[in-house]
Order: sequence, then structure tokens, then C-alpha cells
Amino acid sequence: MGTVFKNKRQPAFFYLFTFFVFQLLLSCGSPSDRFRLEGKFKNLNQGDFYIYSLEDGSKDTIHVQDGRFVYDIAMHDTTTLMLLFPNYSELPIFARPGAEVEMKGDASHLKETEVKGTEENEEMTGFRLRANQLMPPEVVKAAEEHIKEEPASPVSFYLMQRYFILNQQPDYAKADELCKLMLEATPNDIRLKRLQAELQQLKAGTNMKRVPSFSAKDTKGNNITNSDLQKEVNVIYVWASWNYDSQNTGRQLRRKQKENPSRLAIMSICLDPSPKQGQPTLDRDSITWSNVCDGQMWNTPLLKKLGIATLPANIISDKSGKVLARNLSGVELSKKLDELLK
Repeated sequence: MGTVFKNKRQPAFFYLFTFFVFQLLLSCGSPSDRFRLEGKFKNLNQGDFYIYSLEDGSKDTIHVQDGRFVYDIAMHDTTTLMLLFPNYSELPIFARPGAEVEMKGDASHLKETEVKGTEENEEMTGFRLRANQLMPPEVVKAAEEHIKEEPASPVSFYLMQRYFILNQQPDYAKADELCKLMLEATPNDIRLKRLQAELQQLKAGTNMKRVPSFSAKDTKGNNITNSDLQKEVNVIYVWASWNYDSQNTGRQLRRKQKENPSRLAIMSICLDPSPKQGQPTLDRDSITWSNVCDGQMWNTPLLKKLGIATLPANIISDKSGKVLARNLSGVELSKKLDELLK
């Protein structure tokens, strides 16, 4: 009887052990359709970080408690997320389904934050930490060297956009050169092929002397054209609810328009994925001028026609449509408007 009893219980124990091992394996690692980001920060008790996607503009809030947070979301394709800290500094996160990424940092030294867990995030961390020791012109040069050394890396795609396209002073010619190099390494990359075609338009737009003829619907359903910009000074600017510098530009322009209602005309182009997303910002800042938002974000046809690929971005023109300045910083924009409206 003893021997029979032992043989009967052995399979049951085996199945029970297998079940627990299986559950343990499930608890380790993210499911293949989710992405997990875990953070630990010194000198930070609680607060909120904002995170948004560079691909579709969707945004979310991350709550930090006792210096820690866990951000777990469903994900079906690779994407680049941008983490926005309370001081408005940004940190790219390369996310893909099934990946787990860990961040460690100090709230008093956010530039030194380390991101680990995947090869591309560790590659980006290495570049950032090196860049912290360089002057701005040297960072651009380092980005170019990194792209040439790792042309197939998603980090290189980000660096090319960050330093040669989405820059206050974009270098479309260099971006085109680097794009061709990256396409040689990844000839089937659809994003690069699309970007290469767009760069041709952007290069042409940079050299335009006059605001081109255009027609678009604003968020109120009104048709707006270049003919609506015929005051003494006219400004077209680009903004998004997930970019605070561009929102500051909107508030700055609102003050200028209140001071010069009959001499200054303004229209804006919003990069949000839907008009509803940006409306609270317009309401909060009492902005009533025409705002174009078709939900296509960087694929908005009007952006390409104007040769714009930066955020924030702006074009200043006179009443005849002659372009007077492009892509000025906040301080430069204010000074230029004061000069033109004095």
C-alpha cells in the first residue's frame, strides 16, 4: 500500500510544481503585447511626469510616489516615447512590445538619468552621458558621427531628426545626406523612405521668399488662406499641447496681438492628433485666431508646403507675403516683432 500511495502522489506533485514554475515565468517579463517602464529617482518624493509618442502624439501622465513609478501599457509596434520632466527637459525612451525598461536617476541631476533594459535605450544613454560633457556644436558633430557608425540603429534615426531636422536651425541638406546613408543600411525602412521624400520639400521650403498660396480648414470649420495674412506683420506658428515651448510662443504672440490688434495677424498650426486635444490650451490662453489641426500631425500637408519640420516653428511675413524671418527662438521672435511694430 505504501508503494502504491507514493506512486499515485508523485504525478500530482509534479503537476503542481510545473504549475508554479509556469506562473513564475509568467510573472517575470512583460507579455508580448505590453511595454513596461519602471523608474527610481532620488530626491523626489512625489510628482508627475508627462510622456508622449513621437509617432502619433498620444500622451499620458506618470505619477511618481516615493521616488518610484511603473508605467505599463499595451503596445503592438515599436515607437519612440518622450518623457517630459517637470523642468521641461525631455528624455527619449525606445519602446517595443514585450520589453521592460528601467530608469534610475537623481531629481537634482536629471541629465544623468540612466535608461537600461534594451540595447537601444542603453545606446542612447551612452550618447546622452557623453553629450553632457560637450558644447552644443560638438553635440551635433557627435550625433553625426554616431549615425555614421550605427546607421541601422533606431537611436540614429532619432538623433538625425533631433539634431538635423527638428532643430531651431535645421540642416536639411545634412539630414538628406545622413538619410541616404541610413537607407543603404536599412533599404526597406519605410520611415526613412518617407522622410527622404519629405526632405526634398523641406529644403525647397527653406529657400522660399514668399508665403505660398494655401487653403485649409481651421478647427472652427472656417476656410483660411494666405490672403487672410495681409496685415502689416503676419505670423504663422506651429505648436502642440505636448510641447511647452510652443505654448509659450502662443501666449507671447497673444500679448503682442492685444497690443497691436490692427497691425498683427496670426494663425497657428497644431500638431495634436485631434483638434479636441489642443482646445483646452486655446481656451486657457484666450486664443481666438484661426488654428489648423487636421490630426495628421507631421504629415499635415500645409506643413510641407510651408517647409516646416520643427517644433516650435514660425514664419513672419509682411502684408505682401514676403518672408521676413523663420524659426526664431522665443526671445528672437519678441525682439523681431517689436522691431517691426515699433
